[in-house]
Amino acid sequence: MGDTERLYLGVDVGTGSVRAGLFDGAGELTSMAAHDIRIWRPDVDFVEQSSDDIWSACCEAVHAAMGLAGAGPERVRGIGFDATCSLVVLDEMDSPVTVSPTGRDEQNVIVWMDHRAIPQARQVNKTKHEVLKYVGGTISPEMESPKLMWLKEHLPLSWRRAAHFFDLPDFLTYRATGDATRSLCSTVCKWTYQGHEPAGAEGSVGRWDESYWRAIDLPELVEEQYRRIGSRVRPMGEALGQGLTDRAARELGLEPRTPVSVSIIDAHAGGLGLLGAGLGTGEEQAPGAEALRGRLALIGGTSSCHMAVSSEPCFVPGVWGPYFSAMVPDLWLNEGGQSATGSLVDHVVFGHAASGEVEREAARSNKTAYDVLNERLEELAAGRSFRAQLTSELHVLPYHHGNRSPRADPTLRGIVAGLTLSQTVDDLALLYYATIQAIAYGTRHIIEALAEQGYRVEQIHMCGGGTKNPVFLQEHADITGCPVVLSGEPEAVLLGSAILGAVAAKDFPAIPAAMASLSRVGSRIEPAGEGVAAFHDAKYQVFQRMYRDQLAYRKLMSPVVVDPADPSGGLGEQEDTR
Repeated sequence: MGDTERLYLGVDVGTGSVRAGLFDGAGELTSMAAHDIRIWRPDVDFVEQSSDDIWSACCEAVHAAMGLAGAGPERVRGIGFDATCSLVVLDEMDSPVTVSPTGRDEQNVIVWMDHRAIPQARQVNKTKHEVLKYVGGTISPEMESPKLMWLKEHLPLSWRRAAHFFDLPDFLTYRATGDATRSLCSTVCKWTYQGHEPAGAEGSVGRWDESYWRAIDLPELVEEQYRRIGSRVRPMGEALGQGLTDRAARELGLEPRTPVSVSIIDAHAGGLGLLGAGLGTGEEQAPGAEALRGRLALIGGTSSCHMAVSSEPCFVPGVWGPYFSAMVPDLWLNEGGQSATGSLVDHVVFGHAASGEVEREAARSNKTAYDVLNERLEELAAGRSFRAQLTSELHVLPYHHGNRSPRADPTLRGIVAGLTLSQTVDDLALLYYATIQAIAYGTRHIIEALAEQGYRVEQIHMCGGGTKNPVFLQEHADITGCPVVLSGEPEAVLLGSAILGAVAAKDFPAIPAAMASLSRVGSRIEPAGEGVAAFHDAKYQVFQRMYRDQLAYRKLMSPVVVDPADPSGGLGEQEDTR
């Protein structure tokens, strides 16, 4: 079967939808389809989904992608699944078990962004356990062990009924193959699995740390030999079981026994799709470990992840990792992130009093709301030396959903300084612009934290929704001082999953070889001149000052606030250490 005949399927489960993409043997996207998934928010900071709904959406998206490609199922050589790092709970019959205060079994997924487990994360961090140094020193409520603690404490019946606790990527491969093997990616990054340690169980790589689970009062997981959280852990790209089961193949419209790779987290799939391509032309080989150390993969969506790899472990306070072989085999991964980026921009734009006017104009002109705002910014900037000067008196601290990196404090909140009584389209355009800048300052902050521990980020390789917005791209280049390199394949996350499918099919000997062959770079955005850089240097100081001011406000209020929950959550630095 030639390059154009063989197909690799990537299935990407994001926060709001499932996407399925088919790539040929040259890494070209043949077809793509998407299907929405449902979200419940039963309380403040509670975000839930349904694993049945998610699997149904996967089937719909795959059927649609196959139809668009006009391809028979025999052409699909291998399948890769990626997903958000959400917690899925099933009983011994593989039926959903509720994680919700509503008691509805349908709602059996605690979504990654759910922050109900902040008190439990605080308890974990008080242990100062050795494994915490592999998550940047501070566990996040977005990780799985605090969520398990919450479930045991608040829904003990669900805890007892549960036969499987899956990370969502691993649920998908279990549903596809019947093989309960867990991914080295998800277990290392979200469960404190020690991937760099000698094997703790036959057939696994790495090991669980028994003392950690006992320290956080989940000893039963140890005593049952980790049966519910994963007694077998394997690296990405390895084929699972006998491939697709008859049932899954029927539901997906594919052939039984089609190879399925061990899964990967969605952002990490983006890293595979972004980082492996050479920057030159012709027969240039993929970059080696030293060159990769100068590249940052930024995968944007509802949130953003910042992925950097190195040959040796780098311990970066407030940045997740170092994780061994959790993305690129045999390299250590550090993962920075921002909990709200795409969701924050949407919140600012569509929650503003002038949003209706912008949406009507967008509909009239067959454009997006962001296109309308970007055009208005260009008009407002007429006569100025550069566009960024528009926000010299408007500043945003983008911590509306807390800070993931490098402050590692989910209790921080957003701040806007410089508002007036006016709420026109122009005001919305400026607030939208200042918010994008604030997100880029957050990326700069992460890059600086990485640099303090030896990274030398020279270019940002970017994919995701933000790459469709030229203002978002240019501000990241200007504010970080790094060129922004776009993937030749805009759907780099889907490509990353398809790469795993190609390796599982044994069409490539290993992940790096598939990365080099199937990925490529696209356009490049250069930083602006010195005047723009000086402006952002000053505005970045305001960004840092706003954080210190928030801590000062908390200190002033603390003598009169009676809150047993502790507004800081005990999770983040309570002084300016960065």
